[in-house]
Amino acid sequence: MLNELQTMIFELGIIVVSSALIGTMFLYARQPIILAYIVAGIALGPSGLGLLNDSDRIIQFGQFGVILLLFLLGLNLQPFKLLSLFKESALITLGTCCLFFLVTLGFSLLIGLSPGDSLVAAAALMFSSTVIGLKLIPTTTLHHQRVGEVMTSVLLIQDMLAIIVILFLNVREPDVMISAFVLILLKLGLLCLLAYLGVRYLVLPLFRRFDVIQEYTFVTALAWCLLWAETAHLTGLSYEIGAFVAGLSIAISRVSQAISLHLKPLREFFLILFFFAVGAKMDITQGGTVLLWGGLFGVLLVAVKAAGFIVALKLAKEKAPQELSARLSQASEFSLLLAYSALTAGLVSDQGMLFIQAATLTTFILSTYWVVSRFPTPISSVSDLRKD
Repeated sequence: MLNELQTMIFELGIIVVSSALIGTMFLYARQPIILAYIVAGIALGPSGLGLLNDSDRIIQFGQFGVILLLFLLGLNLQPFKLLSLFKESALITLGTCCLFFLVTLGFSLLIGLSPGDSLVAAAALMFSSTVIGLKLIPTTTLHHQRVGEVMTSVLLIQDMLAIIVILFLNVREPDVMISAFVLILLKLGLLCLLAYLGVRYLVLPLFRRFDVIQEYTFVTALAWCLLWAETAHLTGLSYEIGAFVAGLSIAISRVSQAISLHLKPLREFFLILFFFAVGAKMDITQGGTVLLWGGLFGVLLVAVKAAGFIVALKLAKEKAPQELSARLSQASEFSLLLAYSALTAGLVSDQGMLFIQAATLTTFILSTYWVVSRFPTPISSVSDLRKD
């Protein structure tokens, strides 16, 4: 037990110190700091110096940052407004996902990947990153402008689609798929109802009674987030969906903004672990040609996603399609999760896995550079574009 604790402290120390050092160099070079965390992971992970070999444990820590990110997002959205946004964004999301699926499938088959690998790659790479999308948009834009609202609704619909795809990986019968889909919707509806009732009759009365004690508000909000994240996971949904529902249920309270402010530093720490683990999971010493094809397709995918979203957003008569398309032009953290699930189920080969990893990481890098250099972000090295 002691050795395990020492190993964990050593790993966390290495991650934080290396992220700070490489982050400093990136900032001096006017580069996005998110990429510094990924580079640190590659440098110290199994394909680099090998100081950290258990990247799975790191990404599990980092997943907590994603959970907090979705919880904070829910805190700043009004439920009825969100339903309206979902109706408006559903066609945009479904149409673009179909386009990206077909493009990826065609490219994968063209370079000689097996039909199974190609289908998994197409399913994995059709989504955009919730973490990067929300990390790179100013809070004021996210919560108070149309650009942020549309982006949020598209990403959340994509996340739910990704969860459905992951659940269906081992389901081959159409009747079972349909019943599973209906069951997911019922579970989600029940989750929202119970969370709303819990906030109205339990959490809000407690907040009103003890709101002068900031520590109590902080720990109770965090407990509510983790309670519903775990509940969602146990019912077959995802931690992220549960955390978002928990945040959305508290959004009806005036104290939601204060909670959001208190939890932000905690979220930032765990997101550093997440991006570090993304780099550590990437084995650049293996793959050869497949790795190169994946990187090349990552470049193509950023362009295809940007063009696809521009067309879809213009048809929907949305404003600022160029900015929205840039912010949604990468692959998703769900791309990696879906690929790992498929690998465990024996549905994708190691070559297909490397292709997905290389394409995903390439889109992360390119889209981050694009957004940071052209649009307002909290981490821009250009003072005129740095907005929180």
